[in-house]
Amino acid sequence: MDRPEVKKLVIVGGGTAGWITAAAFARLLGERLTIELVESEAIGTVGVGEATIPQIIRLNGILGLDENAFLRATSGTFKLGIEFVDWGRKGSSYLHTFGDTGMNLGNVAFHHYWRRSAGSSPQAKGLWDYSLHQMAADQARFGKMDRVGNTAMTGLAYAYHFDASRYALFLRDYAEGRGVTRTEGIVESVARDGESGDITAITLKGGTQVAGDFFIDCTGFRSLLLGETLGVGYQDWSKWLPCDRALAVPSERLPTLVPYTRATAKDVGWQWRIPLQHRTGNGHVYSSGFKSDEAAADTLLAGLDTKALADPRPIRFTTGRRETFWAHNCAAIGLSSGFLEPLESTSIHLIQSHVSRLIQLFPRAGDASAMRDEYNRRCADEFVQIRDFLVLHYHQTEREDSEFWRYCKNMEVPDSLTHKLALFAASGRIGRDVDDLFRDASWVQVMLGQGIMPADYDPMADQIAPAQLAEFLANLRTLITRAVGSLPTHEDYLRLHCPADPSLLAA
Repeated sequence: MDRPEVKKLVIVGGGTAGWITAAAFARLLGERLTIELVESEAIGTVGVGEATIPQIIRLNGILGLDENAFLRATSGTFKLGIEFVDWGRKGSSYLHTFGDTGMNLGNVAFHHYWRRSAGSSPQAKGLWDYSLHQMAADQARFGKMDRVGNTAMTGLAYAYHFDASRYALFLRDYAEGRGVTRTEGIVESVARDGESGDITAITLKGGTQVAGDFFIDCTGFRSLLLGETLGVGYQDWSKWLPCDRALAVPSERLPTLVPYTRATAKDVGWQWRIPLQHRTGNGHVYSSGFKSDEAAADTLLAGLDTKALADPRPIRFTTGRRETFWAHNCAAIGLSSGFLEPLESTSIHLIQSHVSRLIQLFPRAGDASAMRDEYNRRCADEFVQIRDFLVLHYHQTEREDSEFWRYCKNMEVPDSLTHKLALFAASGRIGRDVDDLFRDASWVQVMLGQGIMPADYDPMADQIAPAQLAEFLANLRTLITRAVGSLPTHEDYLRLHCPADPSLLAA
């Protein structure tokens, strides 16, 4: 059956997922599409994460957003990485940064030179002693830096922390200013074509009907269109990622606005801390099979660094994904497509990557099966790659102090992750997929941080003499120290460029 030209796009659901989708489609396909977003103020949004990864800078660039205006509107701060506390073992910590450590020489990654040095000297420094991001984070400094001096060493890679609800409102203004129509209402029924099975319209309480040619499901965990209406099943990954609950609570702002997220492992699951200009975002992710909701609330409140500003808000979820992400004439974006807990701040990235992919493959008319198959393949691959990276944090641990950590340490993990662990443990090499979201530097930092010391290193790292290696490492330390010393504090940078409320930043 030939399908008519896609002229009307209907987005069902608002929040971060809905308004990122609306803004991107309005910016890139708004000239040929009529776009309508349906949402209800009566339906709350999850907003689990307020932390992002550097890919969001590309999204903001495509939309043409001014960085400083965006941060002022969302009370945002900058983020250089995530500090993991007590994960590999109690008392341990490391920073998974967005940048490289040290500087590569030729085709050999820096960590191989570091491993050679660490194996030959008991006084050798740790990998993060050669990290520009680590030193800046330790001193709560931030600034724009593309390169370190005149060297090939890359500068500060960064992302943001922000108030997710304010971000959605910011993008709503943007989208509506570019022709997106917002309709208030709760969906009561969904109509489908009797022959093709495609969705033809939704009917709201009160009788208003919204027809469309293509529908995007941004209805959260309910997955009203893709899951409930079209019957697309769900792959449950909780055997590898057993946490299924979260409690979120805001607290007063930190005395010093550090430029990183903190994830602290607890007896069951972990606790996040996200510094914003006006407050601190906190939450406890845990497994109901190992911990009660009441005990989790006690853990969360006891672990706050500042005074709570509200009661903890509960969120329930099942880690996994939909069997397909696009069926018939409907694609799911955000929580309606699946959920991978916010440990590595990938929730908003998955929204934007799916939106970008959908725009690239969006059908004009006719049979869309080839585009749909490609979209589903690429989305599925991305979910698996991120899943394995998250499982790494839980499984690669020395902790056996609770039933939860004993389970994680001893559970069977996907073969794809088992291979990466074995390869790195033997040689320091990374078996990374070409399109993996996480770079080699990320896998290296987390594997080392979780306690894997490679037995060997790339033999090409032996090409320089020991004295040259020692001089190279010492020079790197000097360069990094000087570069960080030239940066303003994080708060000074925010005060100068993007204060949401100048009175909130320390004088």
